[in-house]
Amino acid sequence: MAANLLDFDLEGLAAYCDSLGEKRYRAVQLYRWIHQKGESDFERMSNLARSLRSKLAGVAEVRGLPLLSEQRSADGTVKWLFDVGAGNAVEAVYIPEDDRGTLCVSSQAGCAVGCRFCSTGHQGFSRNLSTGEIVGQLWFAEHRLRQGGTERVIDNVVMMGMGEPLQNYAALVPALRTMLDDHAYGLSRRRVTVSTSGMVTMIDRLREDCPVALAVSLHAPDDALRDQLVPLNRKDGIEALLDACLRYLEAAPRDFVTFEYCMLDGVNDAPEQAARLVQLVQGRVPCKFNLIPFNPFPASGLKRSSRERVQAFAAVLQEAGIVTTVRKTRGEDIAAACGQLAGEVQDRTRVEQRLARRREVIAVVAAAAPGGLS
Repeated sequence: MAANLLDFDLEGLAAYCDSLGEKRYRAVQLYRWIHQKGESDFERMSNLARSLRSKLAGVAEVRGLPLLSEQRSADGTVKWLFDVGAGNAVEAVYIPEDDRGTLCVSSQAGCAVGCRFCSTGHQGFSRNLSTGEIVGQLWFAEHRLRQGGTERVIDNVVMMGMGEPLQNYAALVPALRTMLDDHAYGLSRRRVTVSTSGMVTMIDRLREDCPVALAVSLHAPDDALRDQLVPLNRKDGIEALLDACLRYLEAAPRDFVTFEYCMLDGVNDAPEQAARLVQLVQGRVPCKFNLIPFNPFPASGLKRSSRERVQAFAAVLQEAGIVTTVRKTRGEDIAAACGQLAGEVQDRTRVEQRLARRREVIAVVAAAAPGGLS
């Protein structure tokens, strides 16, 4: 099968060109054509030697992701559904704002973490995306939105789409390097964010290999609750996670970590829980909190916190001097808001079967209990 040049960061592409007997500057030229100009036809890459174009035509291609659908929200948000083969599809979302254009990128088909409040995790996991499939979302979106223009449209990328990015580390890092490279998209490290549910060892690796902005899905002030909401917490716990965040800031482009906190009615949104968060992080990890309105889906069994409860929760954090924002829900009318991305996956983790068995056990226990269970 022909090599997909979207799979290579610049060093990888230089090595590939070297294997064809070509010098590094040819890789730079090729890289610019692909990423800066969005070109996939080697014959149109006019400053490449004809001999190189002929070589590439026989062994390589620029293979983007087949588009299955495009949806546009009333607020300007755009969601694309891409085919990644074998019955799997992933979603990417573009969010236009006054001062920037943000692309939310997926890293996996589905997600194996299974956070209780996330519809992506509820559908299970199929596979990791390749580097080319991760970069391909940005490659498509940037040049689709330019519509023949030359001005950059996307200047902010968040790895907050489908999947846990740090569980797909080998493909993630070359993709990040392509996003950052001045010969490709030239994004600032401050404008590329990796969001993780809290993989401590991998946070340390990212710090060494490619430190960008870091967002951590916290969602609870203590291990007992976080174990229920974010199953990964059972491995390391909040204390180890906060230590990893502090180590990460030694190399990070920003001087704070963003803690994401999905507001769940009656679960994690009490003022007392906000006060425990203050005790947890104050004087320990420079941070800001991003409070996220929960986007309900039927299988979650959860409800969105009221605006009043969110504001009261935020006030506790703000009065303690912690920068706190409430994320504006965007693209909700096209199911493009945070936690709603679902795509389509062939579930290797059999989530529905496991949930069905769990419901059966609960029903049996309830029936056997004296007087039943409420």
